[in-house]
Amino acid sequence: MTKIRVGLGYDVHKLVEGRKLWLGGISIENAKGLLGHSDADVLIHAICDALLGAANLRDIGYHFPDTDIEYKNIDSKILLRKTTELLHKTGWHIGNIDATICAEHPKLNPHIEKMKETLASLMDIDISDVSLKATTTEKLGFTGREEGISTYAVVLIEK
Repeated sequence: MTKIRVGLGYDVHKLVEGRKLWLGGISIENAKGLLGHSDADVLIHAICDALLGAANLRDIGYHFPDTDIEYKNIDSKILLRKTTELLHKTGWHIGNIDATICAEHPKLNPHIEKMKETLASLMDIDISDVSLKATTTEKLGFTGREEGISTYAVVLIEK
């Protein structure tokens, strides 16, 4: 009998000058980037949290704490690869990912396919199992004021 679980992940980071913008494992040209202990890729972080939560393996901060110098400025692609390996070691396999990025700027539609390719490759899943959407908050809240970017991710895993 196949066992399935779902997980929800959420992440938010502040936009600041002087940082590169990393989303979905790719660098996107923008005047501001996301501030964080790592490269602050909110999309990858939300996916990691969703995967870890679905497998009942706590959260990204537990496995990759921002108090550990080992993770200072780390490429979040490494964190996603390690999260995927942890799931596989515990017998779980990724069914699909569905994520929404909330950002006023930059426009993300031109980058969605490259992000999907990158994420699918990192998780060793088919690109058709990665759904990404981008939305704005209609100028409302911190996202609307372009102070930060947030991401929601839902995953299905199976054993």
